Amino acid sequence: MRTTELAHEVAPFVVDFRRELHQHPEASMHEFRTTDRVCEELDKMGVSYRRCEPTGVIAEIKGNKSESDRVVVLRADMDALSIQEKTGLPFASVNDGFMHACGHDSHTAMLMGAVKVVNQMKDEFSGVVRFLFQPGEETCEGAPAMIKQGAMDNVDYAFGVHIDSMLESGKITGMVGASYAATDRYWIRIAGKTSHGADPAHGIDAAVCGASVVMNLQTMVSREFDPAQPVVVTVGRLQAGTRFNIIPGECEIEGTIRTYSREIHDKLPEIVERIAKNTAQALRCTAEVEYHKITEVLYNDEEAFEIGKKAAEKVCADCFKKATPTMGGEDFAFYTDHCKAAFFNLGARVADDSKVVPMHHECMMLDESAFERGVALYAQVAMDALSK
Repeated sequence: MRTTELAHEVAPFVVDFRRELHQHPEASMHEFRTTDRVCEELDKMGVSYRRCEPTGVIAEIKGNKSESDRVVVLRADMDALSIQEKTGLPFASVNDGFMHACGHDSHTAMLMGAVKVVNQMKDEFSGVVRFLFQPGEETCEGAPAMIKQGAMDNVDYAFGVHIDSMLESGKITGMVGASYAATDRYWIRIAGKTSHGADPAHGIDAAVCGASVVMNLQTMVSREFDPAQPVVVTVGRLQAGTRFNIIPGECEIEGTIRTYSREIHDKLPEIVERIAKNTAQALRCTAEVEYHKITEVLYNDEEAFEIGKKAAEKVCADCFKKATPTMGGEDFAFYTDHCKAAFFNLGARVADDSKVVPMHHECMMLDESAFERGVALYAQVAMDALSK
């Protein structure tokens, strides 16, 4: 196929560009060098684009085949993680304390490869392919910022791809419906009264209250929600006390909650506040709750999914398989509120089993041969969506 042939031609560039980006990772919403490099490559091709604030790029290629107002979005994220790289790769991060441990460097490089492919196919399609080089996925700030700056104006379909270091290299997965969970973050601050450990009657134990809150939070899963609807309540930090013989007067709890149900997601802030404050009151403490909704549930539209699945099968007849939902979050979910959209995963598991580690790991590595398939998938799904 035309897309796979062109993807093969640009594959060496994609690998080189990815390695350069990998060597220079940048924090979320501070991807200034990456944005500059994206713009430089677009300038070389004569592709129109505009910069977003503070970072990010929206580029467009209009087909010459006939007039059409159809717009298809292809999205890649650009930010890195605050992790010290330990891969030992010759192109390892030179920015101390930062690493592309989630593969966003490969996403950006594959999307740039897709720009090159689509740019060579302008005479073969009608409509517009819009390329989003998005900042701040890890903090879930980037997608809303891009949307406010017009990224989703008049869009018919949107597609995204995420690399996966644990999935067999070259395999493409996806599914209809909820594929990534809503992801929230909460803080609970409990106030009691400090006293000597030998004299608990003159204190109000915030540690005991905190422990009770932790246990009571789990009851929402077992007693408030439909057991067929998965909900994960995680306490990631529980901090109280300064010394072994002092009853703590303060306790802090921090965690995350994940669900596939938007109905449950809407109820969570009120439920967490009710449980925390009522438990605290029962134990003579007070509680303050701060609850942040970070991302919504990512739902893959059935029509968009079918376009992506068929595109994957064109790129490689036997490479597609159905995905299973993950409780991980993904800010591509914000785009799904604006058009028919679907999100897919691309396997890039390395051949050496001793080097296979999950994403967000300081030793995470990818099989670079998978990038060519990612480029072809981006380009093919755009062509198919525009021609539907």
